[in-house]
Amino acid sequence: MGTSKEIKVLIVDDSRSMRNMLQNYLEHDPNIKVIGKAEDPYEAVSILKDEVPDVITLDIEMPKMDGLTFLRKIMAQHPIPVVIISSLTKKGAVETIKALEYGAIEIILKPFVQEGLEKEGIQFIIDKVRSASLATVKAKTQKKLIVPPKYSADAILAKRPLQLKSNEAQTIVAIGASTGGTNAIQDILTNLPSSSPGIVIVQHMPVHFTKAFADRLNQICNVYVKEAEDGDVIQNGVALIARGDIHLAIKKIANKFVVHLIDGPLVNRHKPSVDVLFRSMANQIGSKGIGILLTGMGDDGARGLLEMKETNAITIAQDENSSVVFGMPREAIKLNAQKLILSLSQITEYITQITSKT
Repeated sequence: MGTSKEIKVLIVDDSRSMRNMLQNYLEHDPNIKVIGKAEDPYEAVSILKDEVPDVITLDIEMPKMDGLTFLRKIMAQHPIPVVIISSLTKKGAVETIKALEYGAIEIILKPFVQEGLEKEGIQFIIDKVRSASLATVKAKTQKKLIVPPKYSADAILAKRPLQLKSNEAQTIVAIGASTGGTNAIQDILTNLPSSSPGIVIVQHMPVHFTKAFADRLNQICNVYVKEAEDGDVIQNGVALIARGDIHLAIKKIANKFVVHLIDGPLVNRHKPSVDVLFRSMANQIGSKGIGILLTGMGDDGARGLLEMKETNAITIAQDENSSVVFGMPREAIKLNAQKLILSLSQITEYITQITSKT
């Protein structure tokens, strides 16, 4: 009989209660073992000398040495998948975006679970750590739970035949990503010209952090990047990133395509869901759409990409070599949902070529 691989975790947090709470939640999964708990990076280094974990959970704000400094040292010297423990503050959001740029893989928010949603919250934490354990990280230069229901895009948006004529639609690029996606999206957007087609993005990330992520990208990209608001017009040279707590779809109003925010249950355990975005692309844009599924754990976006392909849209899955976690693209490829399998640099080149033809 086969068993799941044991995942060894090191917890680094200056709060004893947080360390103990996180250990308790993680060890609901019998395949996760906490090999050490450190109150600061110096103690963490001492533990690392004896045993190397598969995943480190890291608080950002700590005495003696802050989490960002420690993270940069880890990624430069001995890359290990790192999950950031962050608070819902403006400073926490900004520093977490920096941590993702430095090489962190996932985010877990304080407080860890909400009252009345303990099972879902603990499962979310476990999923984040398991996802990080599967990540491919590279050096940077400087007990069993009852799993909640897994809904499909049908819970949010009905699938329907495309009613738009091809000459009535504009080219729109829809991007979906999860684990490792922040850096992948940054790589793509920072290399696109300001004349690029309108872009809509779903990145699995907690609310508040999506705005910090968009603001950071807007500082370094030629395209204008912002967190999407209901009714935002999708237009050339603009990239709209879904807010971290609501589904994003596109719809046509008069002669314009706009962002439509939809509340509702998690789809594929995510809100926003890539499948919801891609289904709306299939419903509204058809052959004028470009769907791109990037790195991430799970299968969100795979079925939606297939629906886009069935309307003759261009569908792209990121290749394994350039993916941090090849889960979501692999699931799309299993369904034969992709027309192309491209690396990050090739994806950017493809969008640039499309831009030159429009």
